[in-house]
Parts: sequence; C-alpha cells; structure tokens
Amino acid sequence: MIAADWPSVAEIYASGIATGQATFQTSIPEWTAWDASHLKSCRLVARADDGTIEGWAALSPVSSRPVYAGVAEVSIYIAESARGRGVGRRLLEALILESERDGRWTLQAGIFPENEASVALHVACGFRIVGRRERIGYMNGIWRDNLLLERRSLVVGVG
Repeated sequence: MIAADWPSVAEIYASGIATGQATFQTSIPEWTAWDASHLKSCRLVARADDGTIEGWAALSPVSSRPVYAGVAEVSIYIAESARGRGVGRRLLEALILESERDGRWTLQAGIFPENEASVALHVACGFRIVGRRERIGYMNGIWRDNLLLERRSLVVGVG
C-alpha cells in the first residue's frame, strides 16, 4: 500500500465503518494520521485483474515499549463486492508472512463478536480467541464487547 492507494483504501474502510460491525472508528482519518498510526512495513492491498483494490490489510504497533516490538494489531477490510471470494483469506495469509519477515512474533485482532465472518477468517488463519473484553467501548449509545484474538508465529521468537 502506498499513499496513492489511499482513496480506494479509504472507501473500503468507510464501507466497513458503515456496517457498525468492523471497528469503533466512526470516521475516516486523513492519510497522514492513518500513516502515522500504522507500521511503515506490512501494508498490503489486494488488486483485481483490472487493478481495482478489493481489500487492504495493515499492522499497528500495540505499544511503544521495546519489549512489545514484535507484537502488532491487524486491520483488514474487504470491499463489499469482493467479500466471500477468498480475498480476505489470501490477504491475511500474505500479511502473516510479511509480518514474520518483519520480525513480528504475535499478531492480535480485536473483533466484535457479531462479526462472525471476521472471527472465522482469523481462526482459519491460525488465530485463537484468548478472551472477551466486555463492554470495552461505548458506541452509538451501546456498550460493545470485543473478542481478543491472537496468532503466535511458528517461526519468529521460537525457542
């Protein structure tokens, strides 16, 4: 993903936000804010044969403390028109490989329990549910739970 991809990425992100099931985020940030809050590495887009972006995935640091340098949080969003076609799986698998090349030993994801497709995707890619954070965020007048999933690398940080 590069800055020039941002309009398409932002459109897909907005579609995810509109579902009310993808994120606590309520609006699309400017590119500079998004760029500053995500790792410079491990930013991917899935392109159709015609070059159209069908989905994106990126990592955010979970902490600035050096001990957590190998831990990152996953963001993955798929265009509505591309859902159910394996784009998410291919993108998440590619992100996992890229994260390992980048030295990340643990990936985590916070997912609304109602977002069953995202939970299933992450589990299919080796994530496990490690807990449920009850009433972790207040959104649109409703307290929302969040499942915490994580995937420990089998190649980075082993031993």
